[in-house]
Amino acid sequence: MPGEMEVDPKQSWNLGYWVLALALLLLFQNVWQSASEALPVPYSEFEKALSEGRIAEVSVTDRTLIGRLKTAEGKKTTLLSTRVEPDLAARLERYNVPYTRVVENTFFRDLLSWTLPTLIFFGVWFFLFRRFADKQGMGGFLSIGKSRAKIYVQTDTGVTFADVAGVDEARHELEEVVDFLKHPQEYGRLGAHIPKGVLLVGPPGTGKTLLAKAVAGEAGVPFFSISGSEFVEMFVGVGAARVRDLFEQARGMAPAIIFIDELDALGRARGAFPGLGGHDEKEQTLNQLLAEMDGFDASVGLIILAATNRPEILDPALLRAGRFDRQVLVDRPDRKGRTDILKVHVRKVKLDPGLDLGNVAALTPGFSGADLANLVNEATLVATRRKADLVTLADFTAAVERIVAGLERRNRVLNPKEREAIAFHEMGHALVALAQPGTDPVHKVSIIPRGIGALGYTIQRPTEDRYVMTRPELEQKIAVLLGGRAAEKLVFGVLSTGAADDLAKATDMARDMVTRYGMDDNLGYVAFEPRRQQMLDVPADLMQPHSPAVSEHTQRRIDDAIRTIVMDGFARASAILGANRPVLERGAHALLEKETLDEAAIRALAADLRPSERQALT
Repeated sequence: MPGEMEVDPKQSWNLGYWVLALALLLLFQNVWQSASEALPVPYSEFEKALSEGRIAEVSVTDRTLIGRLKTAEGKKTTLLSTRVEPDLAARLERYNVPYTRVVENTFFRDLLSWTLPTLIFFGVWFFLFRRFADKQGMGGFLSIGKSRAKIYVQTDTGVTFADVAGVDEARHELEEVVDFLKHPQEYGRLGAHIPKGVLLVGPPGTGKTLLAKAVAGEAGVPFFSISGSEFVEMFVGVGAARVRDLFEQARGMAPAIIFIDELDALGRARGAFPGLGGHDEKEQTLNQLLAEMDGFDASVGLIILAATNRPEILDPALLRAGRFDRQVLVDRPDRKGRTDILKVHVRKVKLDPGLDLGNVAALTPGFSGADLANLVNEATLVATRRKADLVTLADFTAAVERIVAGLERRNRVLNPKEREAIAFHEMGHALVALAQPGTDPVHKVSIIPRGIGALGYTIQRPTEDRYVMTRPELEQKIAVLLGGRAAEKLVFGVLSTGAADDLAKATDMARDMVTRYGMDDNLGYVAFEPRRQQMLDVPADLMQPHSPAVSEHTQRRIDDAIRTIVMDGFARASAILGANRPVLERGAHALLEKETLDEAAIRALAADLRPSERQALT
C-alpha cells in the first residue's frame, strides 16, 4: 500500500535518548563506586574493627561512618558502613550476628514524583490540541512545511495503459512521456527535451487521475501524488514551504513524476476576485510553484503532471511555455470509446454471451469513464437482486434509467386523474418524436414516478454521437419537449404544472439559438450573449450589477424571436397530435394499463402514425 514518505532523516531528541543517557549515568556511577578505595562493610564489622584497633580515624555523616584503616588491607584503605542507632546496636551486639543498616534507594521514586505528573499534563494537552487542530483544519501541525506527497512505485499503482480506454489521444501523448523517462538519451540525440509539464484537462470522471497513475505504472519511477488543496494551510508561508520540500524530494529521487491533482485549488488566477480581497497564502504558494517549475532542468528526468476540470480559472503564468508546455484534453468518450471502457470494467462480470456492449454504449451518450464504471456496477446489482446468473442488456437498461431518471418510487400513489394526465403527457412526447423524421428513436415510455420530481419519463436513444446541430434539428427537439404540454391541452383543454421542466429546457434552447448561435434571420448573425465563463459556476462580474449588452429595442426583438421559436414548436407538436388523436388515445390507455412501454410496443401502437408534413433538414 502507498504510504507517507519519510520527509526528514534527522530525528529530534525524544524520550528514548533521555532513557539511554540515564542508563549510562547509572552504569558510570556503579563503575566509579566499584573502583573507589572504600570497602563497604556491615555495621557489626565496623564495630569489630573499632574494638580491634584497626581504625585510625572515623568520619561521621548523616547516614554513614567512614573509617581510615591504620594498615591497608589489600587495595582498600577505608571502611564504609551505614550508621545504626547506638541503643539498637547495643541490643544486637548481644546476639553475636552481623548486622547493618540498609539505606533505601529512592532516586527513581523521587524522579518519577517530579516528572510523571509533568508528562501526564503535557500528554493530555498534546492530545487535546491535536483533536482541536484536526477539527479546525490544522492537522499535521507539528509537520507543517513538510510535503504530504505520497510516493507510488510500479508495483504499488497496479495501473497500466492496458487499464485505460476511451482516451486514445491523451494516452498517446503520455506514452511519449513514459518513453522519455525510460530512454532519455534517445530524445537528447538531436537536442530535443521533453516538456517540463503536462496539464490534463477534461470534465470530472474522464480518467485524468487514472492516466497519471498509469504513467507511473508504465515508467516504474517514483511517482509523487498530491492534491492542490493539501498545499494550503491557515498559516501564511506553509504552502510555499511544502512546494519547496516536494521538489527537493523529487530531485533527490529523479527520474521521477510529480502529479498535482485538482490544480485549480492551487493555481487559481491571482486577483480574479478583486472585490473579495486577496489570499496571501495561496498567492505565495502559487508563486513558489512557478519559481520551482522555472528552476529545475527537465533533462534530469523530472516531469510534472497536473489535472484540472476548470482550466479557465488557472493563472496565465502557469500555462505559458516552459511550465505546462502541453495541455492534453481528456474528454468524454465517443461511442467506440465507451465500448472500450465497458470492456475494461466488465472483465470480472459474468455477462450474457449474446450481449453486445456496443448496444450498451449506444444507451449512454455523454457518460464519462466514471459514469460507465458506475453503470456496470449498478447493472450487476440489478441482476443480483433478481437472482440471475448472468447480466443482460435489460439489466443495463434498468441501470441507465436508474442513473438518468432516478430510483423508482412505486410507493407514490397518484389519483386516477393525475395518472391519466401523465400518460397523455408522456405519450405526447413519444408520438411527436416518432412523427418527425431524423429524431432520436424512442426507447421507453413510463408513468412510474422516479427521482425527486419526475412523475413519468420518455427516454430517447441517440443512434450516433452528434457534435453539431442545425436549426431544423433544434426546432424538432423543441417540438418534442412541448409534445407533453400540447397533448394535455388537446385532450383536457387545460394546462398543468407538469410541463414546467419541459418549458424551461425549450426556452433555454430557443434563447441559445437566438443569442449564441445567430439563427434568427431578422436579428442577423450576431452573438448577443458573451461567451459563458464558468468560474466557480458564477459570472466573473458577480460583484457588479448585471446589465444587458444590448439596447432595450434589441432586447425586445430577442424576446419576440425566442417566443416565436417556442410557440412554433408548440404549434408543430399540436398539429402532429391533432392529426393522430386515435393513436394518442390508444397509446395513453396502453400506458395506463402496463405503466411502461418499450420500443417495440411503442412502434406497434404507432404503426399507423401519420408523420409530420415538414421534412427534417440536415
